[in-house]
Amino acid sequence: MQAAYIARRFGVFLLIVWLAASLNFFLPRLSGQDPVRTKLLQQAALGGYVQGGIDEMTKEYERRFGLDKPLWRQYLSYLDGVAHLDFNYSIANYPRRVSELIADALPWTLALLGTTTLLSFAIGSFLGALLAWPGAPRWMRWLMPPLWALHAIPFFLLGLILTYLLAFQIPLLPIFGGYSAGAFPALSWRFATDVLQHALLPALSIILVATGGWALGMRGMMVTTMGEDYVTFAEAKGLKAPTVFLRYCLRNAILPQVTALALALGQILSGAVLVEVIFGYPGIGTLLFQAIRENDHFVIQGVVFTVIVALGFTTFMLDVIYPWLDPRISYRRA
Repeated sequence: MQAAYIARRFGVFLLIVWLAASLNFFLPRLSGQDPVRTKLLQQAALGGYVQGGIDEMTKEYERRFGLDKPLWRQYLSYLDGVAHLDFNYSIANYPRRVSELIADALPWTLALLGTTTLLSFAIGSFLGALLAWPGAPRWMRWLMPPLWALHAIPFFLLGLILTYLLAFQIPLLPIFGGYSAGAFPALSWRFATDVLQHALLPALSIILVATGGWALGMRGMMVTTMGEDYVTFAEAKGLKAPTVFLRYCLRNAILPQVTALALALGQILSGAVLVEVIFGYPGIGTLLFQAIRENDHFVIQGVVFTVIVALGFTTFMLDVIYPWLDPRISYRRA
């Protein structure tokens, strides 16, 4: 039964990926714009090309990109490329391939948003559990107003505030980029320290906002869990307060948080686009923003498809492991 359940869920995952890939192919083409001609006209306006030769150059580049073929052949070529993680060439960065651009930007986003998501989840969930627990220190009650306030502030707005305070008023941290201008990427402590300094501002803006959301959600689940019969029974048995807190309350209250964490991890590739753009961080968000601005269809398709696959895969893994996390759910009933 477990194998059949996993097979069904994996089939649903593949179906979602195919539907998303198809929409990802057809939607940009419904706009009626010619990305190749648009890019050549922009370069001609800057003096890069002679206006009279644009028609011939457009036909040549469309042939290289495969845009001169019938739509159904483009679709089949697209699906074949997706299966091999090949999303064609970038129009704005020709002759670089989209897969190369994504491979360059992906580690930056995973390092920044992956770390900040896990840290904010751990800190926020623990704070939320303590805020609901009657035996928590009284001073923790004062944390509720700032958590509410920070949770209501968008990532990018808090990023601008932190930039003003920690980069202009008190010049402690760098403002822009993933590392200092002129620095050469290398496996060294000096470069790693430089990267860490540049990541602090965007990381703080994400952690401070997200921690409030995790804490408030966990507090609500803890209040609900503490009213359950099994918690009352555990207290009536005379179990110690830490045991009741960890094994009976926290363990059960955190299950919905785990679901939200899986979805958040699936969305990290697109979760803070404006934060990356504001700080000039060389991640997926900045790559997607530049592709949209330059009407680079192939890069947009590659980034969006990567985000969809990441979200679909985390949802699939959540379906697989959730019966293990919560014994009340079985593969048979699912």
